[in-house]
This record gives sequence, C-alpha cells and structure tokens, in this order.
Amino acid sequence: MSSPVRGFLGIAAASILWGTTGTAASFAIDLSPLAIGAFAMGVAALLLGLNSATLLHRHFQQIVHRPLLLCAGGTAVAIYPLAFYSSMHLAGVAVGTVVSIASAPLFAALLEWVFDKRAVSRRWMVSFVLGVIGIVMLYAGKVVPPDSANEAGSSTFWGLILGLVAGLTYSLYSWVAKVHISSGIASRASMAAMFLLSSLVLLPSLVFTGENLFTGPTNTGVVIYMALVPMFLGYLCFGYGLKTISASSATLITLLEPAVAVILAVGLLGEQFHLIGWLGVSAILLSMLIQLERRS
Repeated sequence: MSSPVRGFLGIAAASILWGTTGTAASFAIDLSPLAIGAFAMGVAALLLGLNSATLLHRHFQQIVHRPLLLCAGGTAVAIYPLAFYSSMHLAGVAVGTVVSIASAPLFAALLEWVFDKRAVSRRWMVSFVLGVIGIVMLYAGKVVPPDSANEAGSSTFWGLILGLVAGLTYSLYSWVAKVHISSGIASRASMAAMFLLSSLVLLPSLVFTGENLFTGPTNTGVVIYMALVPMFLGYLCFGYGLKTISASSATLITLLEPAVAVILAVGLLGEQFHLIGWLGVSAILLSMLIQLERRS
C-alpha cells in the first residue's frame, strides 16, 4: 500500500472516531458543551504530550523557532472544541458537525492559496463541490417540529456561526501542522506542541464550566471516552495522515465525519431527515471515493 493511501486511511479513521463525538456528548445532558470540549481536548493534549515527549524534545528548537506559527496553531486548537461542541449543542449533532466540517476545506484551500501559493486541482474542486452539495442536502433534509420552528431557527443560526468558527480553526491548525511537517518536524511533535499550548487555556477553564464533570457514571464515561478515543487516538491517526497529504485534502477527506455523525444522530438520538438528507450522505461518500482514486 502506497504512503498516500495510508495517509488517506489515517485521516479517514480519525474522521470516523470524531463522528461519534456529538452523539456521545449528547448523553451528558447536564454538562456544558464548553466543559466537554475543554476536558476532551485538554486531557488529550496531555496524553499526546506524554506520548510524544521524545519527539518534542528532539524538535523543540525547530518548533519554537517560529513562535507566531506555534501560537496560531495552539490558539486554533483551543478555540476549535469550544466552538464545535457549542455548535452541535445549538444546531443539533448532525447539522453542527456538517457545518463545521463542510466549511473546513474552503478555509484550508484559502490558507494554502494565500500562504503557500498552492493551486487547487480541478479534481479536488469537483470532489469539494460534490461534498458541499451533499452537505447542503443533509441540512435541507432535516426534520424540524413545526411548533418549535422559530426557537429552533434562532438556535440553528448561532450554531451555524459557531460551526464556521470551528471550520476555520480546524483548518488553521491543520495547516500549521502541515507547515511543521514540511520543515522536517515530526507530525506527532507538531500536534503535541499545539495541543499542549491549548491545554494551558482549556484545562483552567474547567474551573468555571466543569461543575458536573464527574457527578455520575454517565458524565464520567462520556468525558473519559471523548478524551481517550476520538481526541487522543483520533489525533494520532490525523497526524499520521498529514505526513503524506495536504491540509486541504485532509479536511476534504474529513467530510466522512458528518456522514458518521448523521447516521448516529438518526439511529441513536432520533434526529430525523427526509430522503434528500440520505442522498446527501451518498454524495459525501462519492466525494471521498474521488479523493481516494486520485491518491491511489
């Protein structure tokens, strides 16, 4: 199996794990989405730091040589989970995930175009457009109860805004990681450095938001799962994948995440979609196949 294909599979595995986060978080009904995001990403940051301690020591001088780049990545990592989980809380698991991830490829391509002068291929654009069409179909296909349409509309609007913020910050730290990797820094060292920097903000914030973090087995199980599986294991897979593919392609591959989130939201949480929504899932998967074919 070629390195690009292994990179694709690494990003895809991370996307599947991340697709479970919204459904898992929904079971901790008395926990703030800010607390869930801060704990999951903050603890995962510590674990990534421990797991990559040797690499961090080896690449420390290279990483801190560009402090503004590191700070940009760390800030993006800190903002991302807060915006992402709040978006899902306000707009629903499926829609919140969809908006966050669907906007990331556009932001990633813009970052690469502005800073790297990297052109976007026609095949990538076709795959991107197909993925976006699928995302729009998913959004249009969501069933909203008529008696709560006004309230749901306001909540969804702010959820969409936060989803865009999540998409921007996600693509930003993906781009920073790719810049690090391109300069010879190990992917695990890059991700761990940004995550550890973000933990300096995320973990202290739990003093204000984490009141019910461990008040019962459900809350405890949810936050531990989130930190260990989607965050820690997922980002190990993500960092591995970034070794061989661009940030814009990586964020495009993660269109698999909203598809997984939709399936779980419908199957376990009772969120409902019309037929057009399921056609959107098919369009997203097709865009994934186009990416895999290009990199085989």
